[in-house]
Amino acid sequence: MQRIRHGDDSVHEAHDINVTPFIDVMLVLLVIFMVTAPLTTVNVPVDLPSSTEKPVPRPDAPVFLTVKADHGLALGEDDVTPDSLPAALAAATQGDRDARIFLRADKTVDYGTLMGVMDRLRAAGYLKVALVNLQNAGEGSTAP
Repeated sequence: MQRIRHGDDSVHEAHDINVTPFIDVMLVLLVIFMVTAPLTTVNVPVDLPSSTEKPVPRPDAPVFLTVKADHGLALGEDDVTPDSLPAALAAATQGDRDARIFLRADKTVDYGTLMGVMDRLRAAGYLKVALVNLQNAGEGSTAP
């Protein structure tokens, strides 16, 4: 049996780095980031719908605080000023700071005004606040 020789039989080492696996990993990461990046942003304008959920049973003597369209406040049916609100709430709840306050607001009242009223409630010690809305009013419908 004869062997064919090709010059010398020494093994030469290749000193090149195989970058193919590195490129594969980088492409997979690029695709993952391209898919997940749009999901992390919240730039969609939202028009929140009204609730169609069944209401929670109302207490026997609920305390309603209303923010009127002119940004005035009414506790029950009596007008109150923002400064007299803590005393009026204490009288309406007999000093019970755990009583739930039902907050109603005209739809023209801006978010900042509503948050200001909620801050006043929190400062007065009333942390249980329920927001009141129209029940079973579908989107685009008008309720009396």
